Amino acid sequence: MLQGFFQIALTLLILVAIAPLFGRYIARVFLGEKTLLEPIIMPVEGAIYALAGIRAKEDMTGWQYAQALLYTNLVMGIFGYLLIMFQGVLPLNPTKLNAPTWHLGLHTIISFLTNTDQQHYSGETTISYLTQIAGLAFLMFTSAATGLAVGIAFIRGLTGRPLGNYYVDLTRSITRILLPISIISALLLLILGVPQTFAPPATVTTLEGATQYIARGPIAAFESIKLLGENGGGFFGVNSAHPFENPNGGTNLIETLAMLCIPAALIYTYGVFANNKKQAWLLFWMVFTIFIILVGVTAIGEYQGNEIINSILGVEQSNLEGKEVRFGWAETALWAVATTGTMCGAVNGMHDSLMPTGGFSTLFNLFLQIVWGGQGTGTAYLFIYLILTVFLTGLMVGRTPEFLSRKIEKREIVLASVVLLVHPIFVLIPSAIALAFPDTLAGISNPGFHGVSQVVYEYTSAAANNGSGFEGLDDNTLWWNLSTIVSLLGGRYIPIIAILLLADSMAQKQPVPETAGTLRTDSLLFTGVTAGVILILGVLTFFPVLALGPLAEAFQINSSQQSVVSNQPVELLISKTQQPDKDLHLLQPNLKANS
Repeated sequence: MLQGFFQIALTLLILVAIAPLFGRYIARVFLGEKTLLEPIIMPVEGAIYALAGIRAKEDMTGWQYAQALLYTNLVMGIFGYLLIMFQGVLPLNPTKLNAPTWHLGLHTIISFLTNTDQQHYSGETTISYLTQIAGLAFLMFTSAATGLAVGIAFIRGLTGRPLGNYYVDLTRSITRILLPISIISALLLLILGVPQTFAPPATVTTLEGATQYIARGPIAAFESIKLLGENGGGFFGVNSAHPFENPNGGTNLIETLAMLCIPAALIYTYGVFANNKKQAWLLFWMVFTIFIILVGVTAIGEYQGNEIINSILGVEQSNLEGKEVRFGWAETALWAVATTGTMCGAVNGMHDSLMPTGGFSTLFNLFLQIVWGGQGTGTAYLFIYLILTVFLTGLMVGRTPEFLSRKIEKREIVLASVVLLVHPIFVLIPSAIALAFPDTLAGISNPGFHGVSQVVYEYTSAAANNGSGFEGLDDNTLWWNLSTIVSLLGGRYIPIIAILLLADSMAQKQPVPETAGTLRTDSLLFTGVTAGVILILGVLTFFPVLALGPLAEAFQINSSQQSVVSNQPVELLISKTQQPDKDLHLLQPNLKANS
């Protein structure tokens, strides 16, 4: 037990140490200050601007920034879709894989385009090497850079600066942040045992004399941007639980820090832009505290295991179903909360196998989207909550709300409300439709409360641009592919447009002088109120779903455990379910987690 919690604590201490250093570097990049990479990167960027006809010093309005983003994303999406649909006749396809169905191909490309990487397929049996690298990995860079650019534009607007130029921000995000760090992390992963090859699958003869094919490929390069860019899409179907994607504790540590470092650092980046590092640290510790609580709740639940199993076996053991033993309960719990908190979506264990406390934490993260939040956009969501808190507290004291010496008025509140309301709309409505037709649409593998979590998680993951899932869901169907596309697009682009318009509106406001009645937003009291607003809004919006899913499942397991303690036969316990062959998640979280 102590070793597991020590691993978690060590990882978090490293994160706290690197966040301000990395945050300061990101600020220098986007403030136009010189960095160590300047002599190498400047000629490369100059050539890119010249070839693309970009006027690097020309600032954009919020709507111009959004238009440029939408146009480039459309072009990249069309390119990716053509690549995946013609992969059967293109090179670097040693296993001769044909194109997927049109709706699976469309879902895959839109998923990677929106930085979601929700996968309704297994990569090793569906996607060629060329599509993995030139299509999906390319979109991993550009989608991550898109989110980072939006986050920086939003921070500029809040602090009274012009929003900047989308094409310049996109380029700098790749050349100065994502690409250099991805190269370093890919080399480290390669040294620690992650393969990087274009050779076809290896053919081996097993001890029984059977023939086995071992899939491999250019994994190290794919894996590095997968985590750093908050993408999460796996080269293999089981993602970072696969020994080629994440072979040992060293790679697990690197990959965990990779997915956490940019979202955590961006809060400090805001402090540099706003020249208010005190507020940045207060917000950092607020998010960190929520994160620690969720990690603790999840880790304790996984360490204690399923009490029903423990009562039957007569021994206390952790919940290791759906986990890799090389990571165990502790690193799996930390990863699960980190990947849903950062909107990364990669997994090193099956989320469907988590105890109800883990299901609660992962869903709660996806509902809030600010612990730590997605690439760039998560930081923007955090300040959306901050603006709402300023508005509410301003109303309480009868004063016009102000944030960073700029008044918060009707337009800003409307745009902030759009950002926060889009998410539940694209989660709850399609979830209700799917659950209304459990046999024909939902594809639930675990009926009951866990099945509700399966369906809601899938749409929440899509709308939050996370991509992870409660596996076991029959999701590679026309309904799931097309309905989640709606959530993917709506959850990505509507908030981005509203965020940019809000930033533009704030940038154009004239600052007002501070007075004795000005509400200070860099105080511990205001930060506490902000945390309360975040939690209250999250609970009010999604508590019914949490109550019908992981909370109800926890109570059900507890009541069943009481039956076992009362010496009722196991057969009687199982007979209490209507479909014992499908409801065995009462005894084990999910027997189909590795499917």
